[in-house]
Amino acid sequence: MKNEMTRLIDRLEAAHHLSAEEYTFLIRHRSPEMMEYAAEKARRIRLERYGNAVYARGLIEFTNHCRNDCLYCGIRRSNLHCQRYRLTSEQILECCGIGYELGFRTFVLQGGEDPFWKDEDFCTLIRQIKELYPDCAVTLSLGERTRESFQKLFDAGADRYLLRHETADEAHYKKLHPEEMSFSHRMQCLRDLKEIGYQVGCGFMVGSPYQTPQSLAEDLKFIEEFSPDMCGIGPFIPHKDTPFGSFAPGTLEETLWLLSLIRLMLPHVLLPATTALGTIHPKGRELGILSGANVVMPNLSPVSVRKKYELYDNKICTGDEAAECRGCLSRRMESIGYELTVHRGDVRR
Repeated sequence: MKNEMTRLIDRLEAAHHLSAEEYTFLIRHRSPEMMEYAAEKARRIRLERYGNAVYARGLIEFTNHCRNDCLYCGIRRSNLHCQRYRLTSEQILECCGIGYELGFRTFVLQGGEDPFWKDEDFCTLIRQIKELYPDCAVTLSLGERTRESFQKLFDAGADRYLLRHETADEAHYKKLHPEEMSFSHRMQCLRDLKEIGYQVGCGFMVGSPYQTPQSLAEDLKFIEEFSPDMCGIGPFIPHKDTPFGSFAPGTLEETLWLLSLIRLMLPHVLLPATTALGTIHPKGRELGILSGANVVMPNLSPVSVRKKYELYDNKICTGDEAAECRGCLSRRMESIGYELTVHRGDVRR
């Protein structure tokens, strides 16, 4: 068993691809020894490509209104307990100003699929950000839109777009989403974004309800073939006011294992150690970096709304998660031999 695991990890490092069956084998037979073996290789690869830099992105969660009803998400439209909010353009620009003074050179605008925000509003806002901060990158995470909409936002100056595919197994997708949402449309959105010219990010939840080793292997195979610029994975954490509120969360160990495998597969990828990882373990983000990740996304949102953007229960919202405590996060990265940097941090293919 050990010899076969070692052989597959070595081959993934060398060739950057495996079969779905081989990915399934790796997922099924994870062990502490093999996790460290893969993590050591992943650290070496990211050191060769990106050095010891950990890129900090300033996250602005600007709306928790959402037209969708995803079964796992705390801001789903059916959650009547959710305290809704919506930042104004002026508030978002104020967040960018604070972030710029703190040294951030990438702003991530993330929100639910809020019908209040039209293309024209986003285009005006993106142009304002780029005019005020021309040395900064703008990353959008706005959910599914039309190709025409994606093109308008790109033409206005957006650089990157994050759209988690959530699962590459269509049957699994249907168990996580309401009937009106389409697996094929989600995948088409990712293809459109790439064709338009964005730096594109996809990703999935680790340990989501009904996930199997085979569906996880399909995720890895999809990521391998799509070759995104960014890949966001984090453990599933249930939210009490959703249909999946009583399901068990994903595990730290499986998330770290998959981070290492993705780094071996895609040496170029910008790979976050997510807030969810920091939520399930006090040193989750440090462990993510040590498993091959190289991005963190501290929160630039106004303190008054941070707890309201609750995709899952017990989300960390203060202390090191706050962008204002960048010094704390920087020291945490230094304690494991890495350097927090606020450069744009574009992908290096």
